[in-house]
Amino acid sequence: MDVMKYWLYKSEPSDYSIDDLARDGSTIWDGVRNYIARNYLTQAEVGDLPFFYHSSAKPPGLAGLARVIETMVVDPTQFDPLSKYFDQTATADKPRWHTVTVEFVEKFPIFIPLDQLRAAFSPDELPILRRGSRLSVTPVPESTAQRLLENAR
Repeated sequence: MDVMKYWLYKSEPSDYSIDDLARDGSTIWDGVRNYIARNYLTQAEVGDLPFFYHSSAKPPGLAGLARVIETMVVDPTQFDPLSKYFDQTATADKPRWHTVTVEFVEKFPIFIPLDQLRAAFSPDELPILRRGSRLSVTPVPESTAQRLLENAR
């Protein structure tokens, strides 16, 4: 088994929040429609820990932690013509979008807003801080992850 990795997964809390994950226990991380983000999802391994980031919120920021419990899951939303994530070029024989299933680990006692992240981390440490960065899935270096966890707890 490879070394556990850390990630940052973004979700709009109006769509799916850390509280929703706490209630549900686990969920498929569906709807990612950026190839770079999808490729990061395909690199995830069971046991990896994604930070749960609330985007398009006031304020946006880190809300909690999840754990990858299943990898290379075919995203079912690509086949649903009623879904905003429908992909007419995807077929059951050749799905284009794979994802992961995550389980709830914790809601942070201290929510870390974006402005605090900007003050404490560089864009090299936390890709979400890069100007124009819109990726919903990004890797987080181990040293950065440890500092994030210290700040959140």
